[in-house]
Amino acid sequence: MERILYYLLTGMRGGTNRIRIIRSLLDRPRNANQLAEELDLNYKTVRHHLDMLEEHDIVLTYGEKYGEMYFLTDEFEEHRETFERIADGNGS
Repeated sequence: MERILYYLLTGMRGGTNRIRIIRSLLDRPRNANQLAEELDLNYKTVRHHLDMLEEHDIVLTYGEKYGEMYFLTDEFEEHRETFERIADGNGS
C-alpha cells in the first residue's frame, strides 16, 4: 500500500487533488458532487480521481449510481499514517 500511495500522491499529476479528496473523506463520506463543490473542482475531475482511488483500493462506494457515497477502505485506514507522512511531504 505504501508504494501505491506514493505513486498516486507524488508519482503522477493530480496528486494534490487526490490528497484533498482523501482528506475530505477522512472527515465523512461524500458523493462526487459534494466533493466537487467542497473542493471547488470540476465534477469530471473529481470522478477521474475517485475512479483511480477506487481502482487502487483506497476508496469504495455504496449506493445508487448518481448518489454513490465514497468511503475510505479499511486497508487505507490501516495505512493512514503512511498517507499523512506522504501528504505532509508533498507540501499539501
